[in-house]
Amino acid sequence: MKNKDTSDEQDLFSSMTKGIKPFKQDKRHFRSEQKDKKVIEEKTQQLHADSYFSDTYQPHLPSEGPMRWSRNDIDSFELKRLRRGDYQPDLLLDLHGMRQSEAKLELAALIQACIKQQSHCCCVMHGHGTGILKQNIPMWLAQHPHVKAFHKAPKEWGGDAALLVLIDIGDEPYRR
Repeated sequence: MKNKDTSDEQDLFSSMTKGIKPFKQDKRHFRSEQKDKKVIEEKTQQLHADSYFSDTYQPHLPSEGPMRWSRNDIDSFELKRLRRGDYQPDLLLDLHGMRQSEAKLELAALIQACIKQQSHCCCVMHGHGTGILKQNIPMWLAQHPHVKAFHKAPKEWGGDAALLVLIDIGDEPYRR
């Protein structure tokens, strides 16, 4: 009995819908558009540079001898190893000819890249020039929480015009 009723209903339905065209579905989705990965990276670099580096903060840096600094929780032997050149920098950053604002962004990007690539040591080449970057880069590095220590680079990595930087990459691998 059910089969006869369902077949009658199907016939009735098909006769009533004969010649009807289905609507074309309007596929509009009102989501926010995806942001470009490059734009997101630039904004995070700007955020890191603005939040970590202050021009008014004056850390306790040596006035005599080579430029060096280490956090309080870092063994002084690590600074000695940096001085001797025991660490080989995996990443190099050349800041020659950059303005202070550009150098801040590049420095923040370098530290993020070291963390992302699990690199413990990097080299920042600031050059001699007028000495503005040579003065400011150690102050900025001393403010960053992921910088363990830095020391004037050995001759093969730039000497007085560069710094070897030891980065705290953390215990866990970098996750995004």
